[in-house]
Amino acid sequence: MSRFVRYRAGSGAAWGILDGATVRQIRGGLLGNHEETGVTHRLADLSLLCPCEPGKIVAVGRNYRSHLGTRAFPQHPEIFYKPLSSLQHPEGPIVIPPEATDVHYEGELVLIIGKHVKDVSGKEALDAIFGATCGNDVTERNWQYGERRDVQWWRAKGSDTFAPVGPVVVTGLDYDNLLLQTRLNGEVVQKERTADFIFDCTTMVSWVSRWVTLMPGDLLFTGTPGATRKLSPGDVVEVDIENIGVLRNPVA
Repeated sequence: MSRFVRYRAGSGAAWGILDGATVRQIRGGLLGNHEETGVTHRLADLSLLCPCEPGKIVAVGRNYRSHLGTRAFPQHPEIFYKPLSSLQHPEGPIVIPPEATDVHYEGELVLIIGKHVKDVSGKEALDAIFGATCGNDVTERNWQYGERRDVQWWRAKGSDTFAPVGPVVVTGLDYDNLLLQTRLNGEVVQKERTADFIFDCTTMVSWVSRWVTLMPGDLLFTGTPGATRKLSPGDVVEVDIENIGVLRNPVA
């Protein structure tokens, strides 16, 4: 198991291996071959960034029984996109857009694709997962399902800052059996294991790859459990996933 972070370094960004309270800088990026530079930092001194630079963000909806309520189970993973411009860094604000009236958190496990993947299944799909991190699939419910809903979820799921991700990428986990908790102002509002997925990680990657080629660095949001609540300015949302860490974002 390895733990990686991305952080501000001068006018750019750098990646490092997280080792307790110390970050060991690497050259060569997150994916592929990399080597340590010998430079170390105290984690407390760093400003952490979204830990990857994806080419696209794919997301799965309706993937926990507890989130469906009375709705029928899907027959296959239900997929949508979030634009790259929706990405937000750890500790960065979730900004409620103009005219939004019902913005909700959705704590999720996010997979990082590590290989070029096209029409794969089984072990090939599993091996394509480089690692995982925490994510928040922020959603405006009125634009998603309400009277003001759009034809697609382009702004309901894709407004600026609606995809906080990070702060740590962890490899070598059992991604289908991790405890996910979301806290709103310190109160636990979501708590479930990824073992309760309707579609496991292999199935999700395989399904997407049948039609859309996945590339190294792409992100796959895996769905949210239970019920969600409306966010208000001044709130703080934390997505806490076992063996990965805590993604924290204030609401503005």
